[in-house]
Amino acid sequence: MVRHLLTGAELSPADLRRVLDRADALKREPHASRALEGRTVALLFEKPSTRTRVSFQAGIHELGGFPMVLGQGELQLARGESIRDTALVLSRHVAAIGVRTGPDALLEELAAHATVPVFNMLTAGHHPCQALADLMTMREAFGSLAGRRLAYVGDGNNVARSLAIVGALAGVHVTVAAPPGYQLEPVAQARLVSDAADAVAGADVVYTDVWVSMGDEATAAERRAALAPYRIDDALLDRAAPGAIALHCLPAHPGEEITEEVLYGPRQRIWDQAENRRHAQKALLEWLVGAL
Repeated sequence: MVRHLLTGAELSPADLRRVLDRADALKREPHASRALEGRTVALLFEKPSTRTRVSFQAGIHELGGFPMVLGQGELQLARGESIRDTALVLSRHVAAIGVRTGPDALLEELAAHATVPVFNMLTAGHHPCQALADLMTMREAFGSLAGRRLAYVGDGNNVARSLAIVGALAGVHVTVAAPPGYQLEPVAQARLVSDAADAVAGADVVYTDVWVSMGDEATAAERRAALAPYRIDDALLDRAAPGAIALHCLPAHPGEEITEEVLYGPRQRIWDQAENRRHAQKALLEWLVGAL
């Protein structure tokens, strides 16, 4: 049976542990695996990317494979070819297909017709690869995940949703603090609140994302005003558990969702988190192609 990763819910708790354990090993020995030797992985980018593109390209190369990067407008999809036909053709040439796009329906349809693994590099609804790197970073910081508390503050978006879904598999208690109109729907076992101070009380991790995501530019001023009380600063971190760390999936806008002092200071693991995208995704690719 072909494995896909569309939301993160495709992983069992045991699968997740294996992926994170393998990610730790690959971080220690980046060239230890040749799971993609002589194989190609297609990476379809319909959205701009820095961390996702760099980490997947470098990681696939380290696994011995070739990352075939396909930008928006470079496929016949742009001229009306069906997603089904695209999936069938790509499946004859590549070992796996990654997609970074807007509509989740496009990813789901591609996976429905592909005969090779399809994985989500970001959609409007989910960002599971980011959540894998986040959990890896938490485990590095604290040694274990079960029972840890993560507070996400700000826009209840795809990143928050993936943290709730994948975090629940690891036994992480996720709380999402967002104002009315920006909160998630009930998902996994996440606790949903409106007060940032309430959310971070006792939290091991305080997490945020940008306030104005791709496609939100028309409502930027309104969003900044609504989300201003959810900024991560030292005062908010002081309300969390002793030794709590700040995480941010990047790109960051210092002075908006996070202060410069926290972003570049000693209370964060954000740059480890960015690096861990590569290691976690390499382990995921091994799992997808049946090498793990």
